[in-house]
Amino acid sequence: MDFAGQYTYLFLHGITVLGPLMRSFEPRIRYFSLWKFLFPALSLTAGIFLIKDYFFTEWGIWSFNPEYITGIYIVNLPIEECLFFFTVPFACIFIYEVLNLYIKKDWLGASAPYISAVLIVGTLLLGFLNLGKTYTMFYAFSTAAFLIIVQFVLRAPYMGRFYLAYLVHLIPFFIINGILTGLPVVLYNNAENLGIRLGTIPAEDTLYSMLLLGMNISLYEWFRGRAK
Repeated sequence: MDFAGQYTYLFLHGITVLGPLMRSFEPRIRYFSLWKFLFPALSLTAGIFLIKDYFFTEWGIWSFNPEYITGIYIVNLPIEECLFFFTVPFACIFIYEVLNLYIKKDWLGASAPYISAVLIVGTLLLGFLNLGKTYTMFYAFSTAAFLIIVQFVLRAPYMGRFYLAYLVHLIPFFIINGILTGLPVVLYNNAENLGIRLGTIPAEDTLYSMLLLGMNISLYEWFRGRAK
């Protein structure tokens, strides 16, 4: 096993958090002051996703290339995969906060219900048309359920800002996830997904990332709201 190669996934975590961590203490941003709301949100969301990851790995929906991981496992998951649900949302909510700081107008706020409605219809159709593909079906239905609850049941006021952060986060998403799927670090069973790739990234990963970011932001805003 190549020594440098086995730290690839771990190295990507470092790259992901480096910028946000270094800028967390800037006087205007003060991201560190929000960590008391952030880390409970990360922990709860990570717990949900890790349970799902455990079963997806057991069922062979994906696997991990031993050439690019340290070989340290928690149950059946590489430790790097467990860290993913902390480092990536940490960086993504940093993007969300910086956008909120520098862009005062909620440009997508009025359109958010319509965006959500289109996404809900689209993801539900995607799920029902692919009932035999576990990866596709799971993220299609999960994303639809999340959007229904947060947008139309809870009527969250931050959905426009969430969508803006999601669009901006797609830039680092395609870079980091492109490396993970291009080497590949993560190996997908194409019988369980659409088989459509955006470069090397399964198309469903855009829903995966939307759900991960959305759940974290929703819990983060809930914890922050309780403190007011």
